[in-house]
Amino acid sequence: MTDPQPIRPDRDCAECPRLRSFLLDNREKYPDWHNAPVDSFGDINGEILIVGLAPGLKGANRTGRPFTGDYAGDLLYETLIRYGLAEGSYKADPSDGLTLKNCRITNAVRCLPPENKPIGSEVKNCAPFLISEIETMANLKIVLALGGLAHGAILTVLEERKALFKFGHNVYHQLDRVLLADSYHCSRYNTNTGRLTEQMFHDVFDEILARLK
Repeated sequence: MTDPQPIRPDRDCAECPRLRSFLLDNREKYPDWHNAPVDSFGDINGEILIVGLAPGLKGANRTGRPFTGDYAGDLLYETLIRYGLAEGSYKADPSDGLTLKNCRITNAVRCLPPENKPIGSEVKNCAPFLISEIETMANLKIVLALGGLAHGAILTVLEERKALFKFGHNVYHQLDRVLLADSYHCSRYNTNTGRLTEQMFHDVFDEILARLK
């Protein structure tokens, strides 16, 4: 008997005209790339769900696996391996054999947005897929939001008032269904500017694992 699976968008999902147009343009420019909605990755029976913003052009949009192929993935997957939440070697390729343990990764928006900036209607259109992830993970205890947009999207699908739960790095919010953990996004921009250091990112996972005990 297979585990229940969350709903996911079709490859040719056209709910967001701007994103659809952008993907079609990139299919012409880069015909060997994924250029489609990016599915979640990891353990559906896990206790942790990590939620990012959206696929990056040369990362998940190219490879078809969340956070795979760009710097954000380098930091995220190296951290997951360090904390025993992933097994294998991360080689920025979905065929590298890496597996996740007790965690799963998804994005608030499944398609590549221009300039890495989805708009509100696009987040709303992808909300059914995010809530399906949360509801399908029967053992889910902690949802980690990477960045403010992911934080807001999670609160929206869980029907929580955003004003009551302010985003902040390594800040935790007890919601009715899950514990919401916040971290600055592990993007190159944040690490290059010093807003997020490797130690700050590790601090988040130290706290998450401590709260799971």
